[in-house]
Amino acid sequence: MKIAFLTTDKQCVDAHFGWGRYIALYDIDALGYRYLETIEFPEASEDGNEDKLLPRLEALRDVAIVYVAAIGGSAAARVVARKVHPIKVRQPEPILDLLDALQNVLRGTPPPWLRKALLKDRVDSDFDFESEDEHGH
Repeated sequence: MKIAFLTTDKQCVDAHFGWGRYIALYDIDALGYRYLETIEFPEASEDGNEDKLLPRLEALRDVAIVYVAAIGGSAAARVVARKVHPIKVRQPEPILDLLDALQNVLRGTPPPWLRKALLKDRVDSDFDFESEDEHGH
């Protein structure tokens, strides 16, 4: 499952979705996680310009969850419309701590919203609908 983190320093989730400088991408499952890439954006400001969201939304392609320090209502609606679950942190949190915590949840019984995110990843990547229909399931 692909996860994104909005960050200003590439270490902590501490950035607003609309003007965060970096989006760090990781792949995670119950067995571990790995860094994929960091996407850098030009500096932005709180100006109400919705066009600056487009590159950030595109960066969330195939992402199941995005961690942010803050996100506006319009941006949150656009993120959710792409079937990405936004999670706001209350204070800056180290990305690696969030990955460890999420991995622990994945090892146990994930809540329904997280199970749905996991299924999204499987359906998008390797679910064989024809095989499912042939077996009548």
